[in-house]
Amino acid sequence: MQSFWNERYGASEYAYGKAPNVFLASRLPEFPTGRILFPAEGEGRNAVFAARLGWDVHAFDYSEAARTKALQLAEEHAVGLQYIVSDVRELNYEPASFDAIAIIFAHFPSSFRAHCHQVWDNLLKPGGLLLLEAFSREHLRYNTDGKAGGPREADLLYDVAELEAAFAHYEILEAQQVETELAEGLYHNGLSSVVQFVARKPAG
Repeated sequence: MQSFWNERYGASEYAYGKAPNVFLASRLPEFPTGRILFPAEGEGRNAVFAARLGWDVHAFDYSEAARTKALQLAEEHAVGLQYIVSDVRELNYEPASFDAIAIIFAHFPSSFRAHCHQVWDNLLKPGGLLLLEAFSREHLRYNTDGKAGGPREADLLYDVAELEAAFAHYEILEAQQVETELAEGLYHNGLSSVVQFVARKPAG
């Protein structure tokens, strides 16, 4: 998979565009700025958006080509990013070191997702914010021609109930499955089914 993403992100055009994800762009400005992490951030469109809002932005992806494009985009907008090439299993961030974590279309196998949820929980400060948008399990019915993008395997897709259970100890601010019309670069285009989730880690 690493070679797949290096090839996709190695093209001159930005695979998912340079504009931020609409869900993230509509929610993130509602919250005070701080230190934020973008897992599997790709070419940096969301990280750069957060940096322009004044967040201290950290990001990672296991594609070197993604990091290169992200830093180019940051330079275009005269903002800074701390962006590393890493797998989730290799992260060495300090526990409780982020005020927010934003997971945007980062899809992991169900057998590994529970571990990822634990990692996000460990990295968030008390009172920290978790934002997530990902394709839902219903998305397979929408993506029949492939234009909407996203995984073709149901095991990689998200479910609201799964997130509510994984973060049951959080204050859940938003948890819904919705239809949305995506227009993100070359690979996310058309009516899609997504899960949107916003939750706050307990302060004490």
